[in-house]
Amino acid sequence: MISLIEKEKQTENLKLSKPDFSTKAGREFLAFYLQSKLKKIVAHDKKNEIPIFKEIKPDFISSFSRRLIDNPNQRIMIAITGESASGKTTICKTIQEAIAKFDMPIEIISADNYFNDISELIKKYGSFDSLRDHGYDVDSPESFQLKLLKEDLVKLKNGEDIKIPQYLVNGTGVSVPKAIPKLSKKIVVVEGMATVYKDIKDIFDIKIFVDIDKKLQKRWFLNRAAERNQDDENALKHWDYVQIAAEKYVQPQKSECDVVINGESHLIYYKQFLEYMYTVTNSFTA
Repeated sequence: MISLIEKEKQTENLKLSKPDFSTKAGREFLAFYLQSKLKKIVAHDKKNEIPIFKEIKPDFISSFSRRLIDNPNQRIMIAITGESASGKTTICKTIQEAIAKFDMPIEIISADNYFNDISELIKKYGSFDSLRDHGYDVDSPESFQLKLLKEDLVKLKNGEDIKIPQYLVNGTGVSVPKAIPKLSKKIVVVEGMATVYKDIKDIFDIKIFVDIDKKLQKRWFLNRAAERNQDDENALKHWDYVQIAAEKYVQPQKSECDVVINGESHLIYYKQFLEYMYTVTNSFTA
């Protein structure tokens, strides 16, 4: 990846004149340009020790290019989904580091903030674990504020800033309404299982599924449980629940996604991918 980035940087003195993206011809040029760069990076990725890309739908690049040409004013909406402890949140943290470094026009949202407020249920049963053990299906579509999520994403896609709820991960099950401001930037990335539930998936231009080896996923899951001071017995109980829920709700989403990426790929490689995309999209003179 470094070699591709350096090659792009070495062509700085050969920059192309910036097309007029307000015209269809200008947007068609941009789409063709991005297609060629994406195809180059996919070909390069195949040679990597642990490639990022595992699967890409055959028509994805061309259909996304058409979307850029036909609807240039709408925000680019990207969903990142996958099973619990597959690496979704860690990848998004890596994206945030790249955003800070290059001042990229990207907003990131965790769909987990749209969990229902279950504080009264937790009080009734005594704890989150007890509530789960009594049959509460944490990861089901009904456990999320999907109507609100859809309304908020449509607003963002159309250029409107919003405030999203904040689900507190302190065991209380409290959801605080309109707690986190989010800006309608050029690219909006939404991470979480709920991103491809029901008709939420139709809002996104790019749907990405994070895939991972089960043994590594379990290790990451249990390590995270330990960091949250969850005892081993409850952690293993929740792992068993997560596997059932994943088969029921998450794995079927895989076929809905445009791209399947490898949660085991080195995080530095994701940063390099973003740096490459930043470099190629800033290669025009004024």
